[in-house]
Amino acid sequence: MANTYSQLRAHLVFSTQGRRPLLTGKITESLHAYMDGILKHEDAVPLCIGGYHDHVHLLLGFRPTHRLSDLVRVLKSNSSAWLNEQTGLHAKFAWQRGYSIFSVSHSQVEVVRKYVSNQIQHHQKMTFEEELRLLLNKHGIEFDEAYLLD
Repeated sequence: MANTYSQLRAHLVFSTQGRRPLLTGKITESLHAYMDGILKHEDAVPLCIGGYHDHVHLLLGFRPTHRLSDLVRVLKSNSSAWLNEQTGLHAKFAWQRGYSIFSVSHSQVEVVRKYVSNQIQHHQKMTFEEELRLLLNKHGIEFDEAYLLD
């Protein structure tokens, strides 16, 4: 699009179904690399991917032509199919149904990148549920406790 300029960034967070701690060891590194490839294939920009045993955080750039719900659907469906093909998992893998996504201003990209990169240290002090509540509150998002981790 001529004369169209954008800098769109988002912080995407979602967990494993039932918050099962299946993302451990070498599978995590491979998963992050696979997700990087999915995003690039969809013409999005993976800026940082991190997480802990039961969830992932992605800092990504996207285009005005992207529909975020479609981008997330493709990311989750392709990565779960790939995970189910891997031999190291002892149970059928699935992501939670929902997700959380937060806009990131240019001035906060490095702050969010550091946050995503430091998930292992971060989760020595806080559970995913506590972290998600904190993120939702910080961004002024109302939520129903009954569906918080659905």
